[in-house]
Amino acid sequence: MTLESYDGDVHTVPQSENSPPTSIDSELFVPPLNFAMVDNGIFRSGFPEPVSFSFLQSLRLRSIIYLCPEPYPEVNRESAKANGIQVFQFGIERCKEPFVNIPDEVIREALQVLLDTENHPVLIHCKSGKHRTGCLVGCVRKIQRWCLSSIFDEYQRFAASKARISDQRFMELFDISNLRHSPLTFSCSKR
Repeated sequence: MTLESYDGDVHTVPQSENSPPTSIDSELFVPPLNFAMVDNGIFRSGFPEPVSFSFLQSLRLRSIIYLCPEPYPEVNRESAKANGIQVFQFGIERCKEPFVNIPDEVIREALQVLLDTENHPVLIHCKSGKHRTGCLVGCVRKIQRWCLSSIFDEYQRFAASKARISDQRFMELFDISNLRHSPLTFSCSKR
């Protein structure tokens, strides 16, 4: 018998012979805020909390690209180390319009790490997975030759009401001419 709750009333429901066994100790896989797959071997999200570590472990990440200037918390660093994950930090300050300064050179450095398939599978994240992460993913989409309207649509899906014209302007003006030799799609690396 299993317990089932509905409107505060608790009653027992017979378990079918074909039902999978339930366990109170079974692990839940909780993705981080704003989690999504960008391409094969590339994922994006907001800041991973400890509740998401089991989920991230299931991705068999090799690398994390952290886009915030604050030190990576010890609990996250320990989890990454225990799972053989290399953390690359590119400290982009959190900015509010109209004083947005997205450093072009830092995005280029992060792209070099991201485009190196030896670092895949990789998770890109900042605090909420909206602006800094959205700009880096937008630059990847330019390399993949997405049209700007599709890049902006994807950015707006994650940023929602917090979408910034300045982020979209940055992605539009970002020069990929010296990155054109980069892959248009990626294949997930095996460990």
